Amino acid sequence: MRGSHGASGACPRLLLFDIDGTLLSCGPQVRPLFAEALVEVFGTTGDVERYDFAGKMDPQIVFDLMTGAGLPEERVRREIPRVRDLYASRLEAGLRPEAMRLMPGVGELLARLAARRGPAVGLLTGNWQRGARAKLARFDLNRHFPFGAFGDDAMDRRDLVPAALERAGRAAGGPVRPEEVLIIGDSVLDVACARAHGVPVLAVATGVTPAERLAAAGADWVVGDLTEAERLLPVLAG
Repeated sequence: MRGSHGASGACPRLLLFDIDGTLLSCGPQVRPLFAEALVEVFGTTGDVERYDFAGKMDPQIVFDLMTGAGLPEERVRREIPRVRDLYASRLEAGLRPEAMRLMPGVGELLARLAARRGPAVGLLTGNWQRGARAKLARFDLNRHFPFGAFGDDAMDRRDLVPAALERAGRAAGGPVRPEEVLIIGDSVLDVACARAHGVPVLAVATGVTPAERLAAAGADWVVGDLTEAERLLPVLAG
């Protein structure tokens, strides 16, 4: 494993967390809610049962499934906001916390970061913002993430980094450079997004992607879960 922060001893000014598979798992309840929104708008779910959601942007999922089902691209793009709103409403009303779980070490890590003056904390997620906030609300985590970049901002995950840096800069009162950031995620798309902008990335194998594949994708650090991260990165330690 490579280690740009670890090698230099420098600490990032900003930590950007993915949600699904990194901070929490919603279990199998999300896919049916997404499918219901697709059916209401398009009359079909496409091949939703076999689609790989890992690291994908919500609008990209809609686009892939519906164009894969033979619907015209123009119609799909036009209707994406309607799917977003219907899906978010379903999450807010129907997401069952008893079917969800926090990933190991998340609560403790966020509490440590909140208790001391350290790096800013934000989100970098493919979820649309309302859906992201609904998921985090089930564990009272929204208070830890005052800003972020979301599926509302882009179709391609790589385009989230500039949005996140711009919002972080506004919050910090000055620009935040890519090398001052650490992205924390669980998929090869999280790694690719970070690599595209020269941002260091910590990959956690708490999602569906094995540690070996995350390392091969170019993650700077790979850990089994966030309880292990502080041994590699002092900025995450108490």
